Amino acid sequence: MSFRVKFSIMIIVLGGMLVFLPSIQNKINEPKLSELFEVSTISNIYFSVDQIAKSMVREDTSILLIDLRSPEEYKAFNLPGSINIPYNDLLNRDWQGYLNQKSIKNVLYSNGDFTSTSAWIIVTRLGYENNFILKGGLNEWYNTVMESKFEGRKITAKENALFETRTKAKILFTEMNSLPDSLKVKFIAAKRLKEQQLDGGCN
Repeated sequence: MSFRVKFSIMIIVLGGMLVFLPSIQNKINEPKLSELFEVSTISNIYFSVDQIAKSMVREDTSILLIDLRSPEEYKAFNLPGSINIPYNDLLNRDWQGYLNQKSIKNVLYSNGDFTSTSAWIIVTRLGYENNFILKGGLNEWYNTVMESKFEGRKITAKENALFETRTKAKILFTEMNSLPDSLKVKFIAAKRLKEQQLDGGCN
């Protein structure tokens, strides 16, 4: 089944779900589903895992990774520098400062594309700006970055730079997720506090 067919089915299912969620509908100035479908098929709403690996290695502060999985899954492992906004808690007003950015690009990710695409549709309907999707999610991250290896006798300069970036990103991912749980919790809490302060202070 092609991506377009899968995405069409997902749009229809999500549209049906919203019929039964008046609390969401009351908060959303909804564009037409056909408009969302057209926009979501445009490649510029996606970041590739290689783009994210590059930004991670460069410590690019113009990109904020948002992990949509459960807190338990996030605590087990996550992309370095990401924050956790569980998909089921997406409409919580506490997250509005993160999701409605003017200058920072939010890149939503989960294990695959379905959850992050659904989240993108919701935040787009809410009128939030600068939200993107990590194409393929963590599954693609593992396939492309974590499983990256040098093959063959010759490698071009471009291929070498890409391989080096993937290797550095893999090391960052491994080091971050190898921390003891106690240090992970402190790191995550410090990251969240820092983001709250950048957003204008915490309550």
